[in-house]
Amino acid sequence: MPNPTPAQTATAASITAQLANSSFALPGSIAQRYTTCGKPNCRCHADPPQLHGPYPTWTRKVAGKTINRRLTQQQYDAYRPWFEAHQHQRALLTQLEALSLEIIEAELRPTTTHTKPPATRPRKTPAS
Repeated sequence: MPNPTPAQTATAASITAQLANSSFALPGSIAQRYTTCGKPNCRCHADPPQLHGPYPTWTRKVAGKTINRRLTQQQYDAYRPWFEAHQHQRALLTQLEALSLEIIEAELRPTTTHTKPPATRPRKTPAS
């Protein structure tokens, strides 16, 4: 049975309290993308090209497939706290996992007492 120290218990309580106080969160990442268009005389095809954008693009995985969605600047500004909340929640979960691993590794660590390995008997070989 795991036996966390009082400090570890307090740390876990702090992390779970922060998670309990969190709100909406959106998984994935946001990238600012620049693109070219299909018009041959556009500035994006000049030398050097002046690409269109930046366009905030939300990328996430759904059922093992990557989904990209272009957002307007207003949508990005509105949902940005939700993206940041997801990153914060992931960081808190990572801390909680590290703390759990610390507790279990301390418990599973072998004791420092050295015991003599069991004596092995010589192998019996069949007579030739």
